[in-house]
Amino acid sequence: MTRQLWAPWRLEYVQGAGEQDGCVFCREAAGELAGASLVVHRDAHALALLNKYPYASGHLMIAPLRHTAALGDLSPAEAAAVHRLTVRALDALRTVYGPDAFNVGWNLGAVAGGSIAGHLHEHVVPRWSGDTNFMPVLADVKVLPEHLEVTRRRLVEAWPQG
Repeated sequence: MTRQLWAPWRLEYVQGAGEQDGCVFCREAAGELAGASLVVHRDAHALALLNKYPYASGHLMIAPLRHTAALGDLSPAEAAAVHRLTVRALDALRTVYGPDAFNVGWNLGAVAGGSIAGHLHEHVVPRWSGDTNFMPVLADVKVLPEHLEVTRRRLVEAWPQG
């Protein structure tokens, strides 16, 4: 039987805490969040930082230092830096958490699920056997194993009378 995993810190994000003064990636790149920084690593062109509202322990984001929303706008040096940090993030996460797999991907634009659509960033999410699939991570969708009509019927049949 599947157990529910509660993530109450996500409510803070859903209720608007994700709306910040300015771009969080640019603020991190400028060192403005020194006391509350989530940066794990930084080089000349990109940074790796923890997601403040993670889908799993170790959920990282890799972003270029320069504010851009389009993948095609990255310079060759920026693209190489993002790729290099992604590979290093995978290695670090394997060492620290020993996950069974990873989701690595981009949400390009708000409609695709990008909550910070103005600054390109890649998600690196460690995964373990038995956790949920990739849908909550990539599409903010929870996969349900039963059709709503079946669920409704079962609940109607089991509803207490009186």
